Amino acid sequence: MKPVIALVGRPNVGKSTLFNRLTKSRDAIVADFAGLTRDRHYGNGRQGKHEYIVIDTGGFEPDADAGIYREMARQTQQAVAESDVVLFIVDVRGGLSAQDHDIANYLRRLGKPCLIVANKAEGMRDAAQLGEFYELGLGDVHPISAAHGQGIRSLVELALQALNLPEPEDDVEIDGAERGAIKLAVAGRPNVGKSTLINTWLGEERLVAFDMPGTTRDAISVPFERNGQRFELIDTAGLRRKGRVFEAIEKFSVVKTLQAIESAHVVLLLLDATQGVTDQDAHIAGYILESGRAVVIGINKWDAVDAYQRQLVERAIETRLAFLKFAPLHFISARKRLGLGPLWLSIVQAYKSAMCKMSTPVLTRLLLESVQFQAPQRGGMFRPKMRYAHQGGMNPPVIVIHGNSLEHVTDAYKRFLEARFRKEFNLVGTPLRIEMKTSHNPYADKGGQ
Repeated sequence: MKPVIALVGRPNVGKSTLFNRLTKSRDAIVADFAGLTRDRHYGNGRQGKHEYIVIDTGGFEPDADAGIYREMARQTQQAVAESDVVLFIVDVRGGLSAQDHDIANYLRRLGKPCLIVANKAEGMRDAAQLGEFYELGLGDVHPISAAHGQGIRSLVELALQALNLPEPEDDVEIDGAERGAIKLAVAGRPNVGKSTLINTWLGEERLVAFDMPGTTRDAISVPFERNGQRFELIDTAGLRRKGRVFEAIEKFSVVKTLQAIESAHVVLLLLDATQGVTDQDAHIAGYILESGRAVVIGINKWDAVDAYQRQLVERAIETRLAFLKFAPLHFISARKRLGLGPLWLSIVQAYKSAMCKMSTPVLTRLLLESVQFQAPQRGGMFRPKMRYAHQGGMNPPVIVIHGNSLEHVTDAYKRFLEARFRKEFNLVGTPLRIEMKTSHNPYADKGGQ
């Protein structure tokens, strides 16, 4: 699972600028995955082979006891709790403050890996201005300039070194597939019924389930078997063992949800029929799509809404989750055990689609038939010429098309091709990515084809 880096510090020290630098985004509020409130934001970063999740927080006042400052402090404490390593940002130009001391005292008590990051240090070769920050008692001070990108790479290397991470493996998902277990993540907002559904599965199916140790956080996976098929449930609901019974506690952690999605073959996105489709549902759905995971949508508590509400929910799904139109939709009741059989069938089908192997001759034949049926539009002087196609990856399936002038292929034509490929290979519940690779045309500069 991806390590988690939290950015902490008093207001206006440059946390959001550093966040945008690490996630290669320009606007934290627009580009990242929003947390529970506006004061905590999540994004993805990458350095070399290592990927990580970074959390941006609001200004931190550890001792705040009322109002918005107390709420912001709680948000930051949650981010720190979810993180593996903390970057404590201070402002070199502003100097050391009493609030910096308060934050340092709080972080020291936690005993979590922590680096002091002296921001706005561009052009400061004289270490004298950095010296006062050693008073905080958290070790070396690392000068950077988030605005100018100075010192960022070495800072991330230090942060990741503190965690002693193993070298990332290639195709981890395929390894899981070879073991025969389908990794299934149940994702959704708090109180949509994730815990109820998990408990129903574990109880009704009379499954043997046990804890498997996760990472530094308390992520738990639960192996079980249904109709001869092995599954590995990657928990986002906070499963805990209590005696011989699993007690599921609704403890929503954005980090756990993101990591569960990354680790899964299939994600069951659970929505609440009584609440409709919320912004948070759409955020989670967007992250699933971005991760390329197969997805099945479950609308829970369907028994609790009348015909009019059902219509509203169906309409909201069509409009707000239009980008997941490839995902099977199931209306269920976890509490009353309604609709769970067909749900399992879709989960297995989505997994098979994500892992589908497509032969080059079949893909090429289908491509040429599609072009014959409907040729791509001419782009300027050149008409795209498609020659052959092959599979470029699984989970999600990737189809690579080779030819000339393919940069002129429109999104609408790509959707047309996607529909043809999906129908031929019966791809349900998985994203399908189509990549165009153009060969250099020696006559392109000579005025026509």
